[in-house]
Amino acid sequence: MKKVAIGIDIGGTNTAIGVVDRDGTVLVKDVIPTPTHGNIDSFVDDMTTSIRELVNAVKRLNPEIEMLGLGIGAPNANYYTGTIEHAPNLSFKGVIPLVKLLESNFPDLKAIAITNDANAAAIGEMIYGGAKGMKNFVVYTLGTGVGSGIVVNGDLVYGDDGFAGECGHMTIVADGRLCGCGGRGHLEAYCSAPGMKRTAFELLSKYNAVNSPLAKISFNDLTSKMIFEAAEKGDKVALEVFELSGKWLGQGLSITAHHLSPEAIFLFGGPAAAGNYIFRPTIESMETHLLPNFKNKVKILPSQLKQGDAAIVGASALVYKELEKKLS
Repeated sequence: MKKVAIGIDIGGTNTAIGVVDRDGTVLVKDVIPTPTHGNIDSFVDDMTTSIRELVNAVKRLNPEIEMLGLGIGAPNANYYTGTIEHAPNLSFKGVIPLVKLLESNFPDLKAIAITNDANAAAIGEMIYGGAKGMKNFVVYTLGTGVGSGIVVNGDLVYGDDGFAGECGHMTIVADGRLCGCGGRGHLEAYCSAPGMKRTAFELLSKYNAVNSPLAKISFNDLTSKMIFEAAEKGDKVALEVFELSGKWLGQGLSITAHHLSPEAIFLFGGPAAAGNYIFRPTIESMETHLLPNFKNKVKILPSQLKQGDAAIVGASALVYKELEKKLS
């Protein structure tokens, strides 16, 4: 009997749902809108309908399919309580008992678990990706924000209250840029995709770089992909954006390395797809900031999860991790 898990990635705009087998292959998937009206009951109904339709579609091809459980990645998700708590980018206010709501619709499943998207990426990397066989590693997710999932001795670190792993909110520039959380100088304000945009516009102003292709793009329209494309064409502003972003990111990774001494740190997300433009300055900066006994030990690696399906695959991996715990 072929065993599968459901991976659910709840984003601010859309929610992606997929049926994933034990090899990390997404068999079928669907995308539904994440509601803006704040009605959690109707959202759970929509998810339930989508999940059942996906499972039925797979069973039509293979009637022996067994659905083991649901894994959910979501902002401000608490693994311990099964809740989403005060997520600023979702319309659901307060504490939402999502796992309990889904359990009432799927009482026969062996596991339903939730965590934040960075933790889901770390579990996905451990089960399906480049961290297979590793016991100590960290995944940094670079996107709208900067998140992190920490694995120590083979276990994800949740902390006392379920919210451990906010490496994106370490201070790297004293009294620096305002972060989305309200703090100042946080890594997220510099190394997220919006942070890179801010760096680009600061450099355009600093150099009065009216001939840069980036100068023709409004702030709201600019993306990290556009900065990469400009760097590929040799634009000096775009190249310096990556140099500075790598410098700041390497500084943050050195702090993580000193705290945890991991075997590797994986970079995942849009900015990480820039390859050597971001990896080279990041590694150089990290090595510069490391104590001598840490130098040349911690590998900085690209995530091996497929970009398009990574969030679904990472969320589904929660199910297998939960079942392993129950058997141990």
